[in-house]
Amino acid sequence: MRSETALTVVRGEPPLHVLIASVTGQNLAKCYQCGKCSAGCPMAGETRFRPHDIMRMVQRDQRIRLLADDSIWLCLTCETCTARCPNGLDPARVVDALRELSMAEAPGRIPKAIAAFHRSFLEEVKRTGRMGEFGLVLRYKLRTGQFMKDVGSVPSMVIRGKLKPLVPSIKGVKDVRRIFAKCAMEKSAKVSSEVNP
Repeated sequence: MRSETALTVVRGEPPLHVLIASVTGQNLAKCYQCGKCSAGCPMAGETRFRPHDIMRMVQRDQRIRLLADDSIWLCLTCETCTARCPNGLDPARVVDALRELSMAEAPGRIPKAIAAFHRSFLEEVKRTGRMGEFGLVLRYKLRTGQFMKDVGSVPSMVIRGKLKPLVPSIKGVKDVRRIFAKCAMEKSAKVSSEVNP
């Protein structure tokens, strides 16, 4: 823990809580570790660091340890933690800021399966304007190569109507695609300005 703080001072970076506060507007000093956020988190059993742990680690400037763990990538962004906070803090927003920080510092740090899921999800939304399970699963399986994993659940999903091969596009799909195109243009302009200042 001391080495992380020392690294922050040596590199001249602001402490993690200051950086996160500047991005999110959250005063993390208001978190007194009641644990209500973690008690309601549906992913608490799947993650090493629960929402209250993440808030504490940001307060204590444990940047390296926090960004090296998969916990921030396993968050569902359901905002249950935010709804349960008695002090009006937004842990889900803090996790989003940590994800952005992690991508900026080391894009390769994102777990491959999670990156594959995000790309597959966005491509499906871009294609139809909505999320279709069949298209999402197909894209994800092609990216990860895990073709046989979860194959046993396919028949029950088909029977329940969860894997419809054809999902109709929404009426405003062209508007959705324009949003994607604008985001891509802004991203390439940002990269270009960073390469050629």
